[in-house]
Amino acid sequence: MKGLDVCREYFNAYGLPMLRRDFPDLLAVSAAGLAGSGSECFGYDDEISKDHDLEPGFLVFLPDSVPEDRAFALERAYNKLPKEFMGLQRGLLAPVGMRRRGVVRASDFFKEKTGTPDCLLSLADWFSVPEYSLAEAVNGKIFSDPSGFFKEIRNRLVMPEDVMKKKLAGELIIMAQAGLYNYPRCLAHGERGAAALALSEYVKSAVHVFFLLSQKFTPFYKWSFRAMRDLSEYAVYADSLEYLLDAENGEKEAAVKKDVLEDLAAVVISAVCKKGLSAPKNELEKLAYAVNDGIKDESIRNKNILYAI
Repeated sequence: MKGLDVCREYFNAYGLPMLRRDFPDLLAVSAAGLAGSGSECFGYDDEISKDHDLEPGFLVFLPDSVPEDRAFALERAYNKLPKEFMGLQRGLLAPVGMRRRGVVRASDFFKEKTGTPDCLLSLADWFSVPEYSLAEAVNGKIFSDPSGFFKEIRNRLVMPEDVMKKKLAGELIIMAQAGLYNYPRCLAHGERGAAALALSEYVKSAVHVFFLLSQKFTPFYKWSFRAMRDLSEYAVYADSLEYLLDAENGEKEAAVKKDVLEDLAAVVISAVCKKGLSAPKNELEKLAYAVNDGIKDESIRNKNILYAI
């Protein structure tokens, strides 16, 4: 059973009855669920993941309006919940830092993940906060949110179109330079290590492009391929990108990779144009500048095309 399912069952068995019985006032204004750091919050945990973080429990997200004494009382009640469930042991709550289970202020959770307590990000914030952290702010499952306050805060995390275009333009440039230009040239120079790095840059940028086009935040790199396979429109291209990293760079393999690089570039060009983000173009670099030219905010448009990378 996935960690999210274990935590939901634990909440339904012990957390929700406790809240209904002893804290109906807090149940009405708070939210409960599991979100944040950890593979289980994305639903990516497996047998290997069970060596850490797999434990029953949940987070109660309190609004700032809840008095400290009520929050403390709830925390004590949470600590008294059963320590074992489905053969799993609850870990000790961390005395400092952001907890992965227990009672937290929603404002503290979002401040840690987005840099702001209310997810009202400025344009500068959108360019400085890592997307993997934004992904952790919106992942997981919320089991209870009667007032809808937690959902309302999360719904503010929609990347502005100008920010998306600036990021997209930069990644398109890198795809063009790293994959279509530098990879074959590095091989021609006998620089096999540099060729591998060029492929890595191309793949990293392509993955980000597919997430941007899907209006989703790219998670931490170790989950990027797993998450890409959940993208409804672009999951099919994950294997091709993985092949570019997995296969050798001998003469025969390099010839195949060149075709894959060009095919994926064509896919990206078509997808960007299909989304209406640019007039039709036949080259990644031309497409990048066309996307950048479509940015409405002059201060963003006039920054270096790689500003958001």
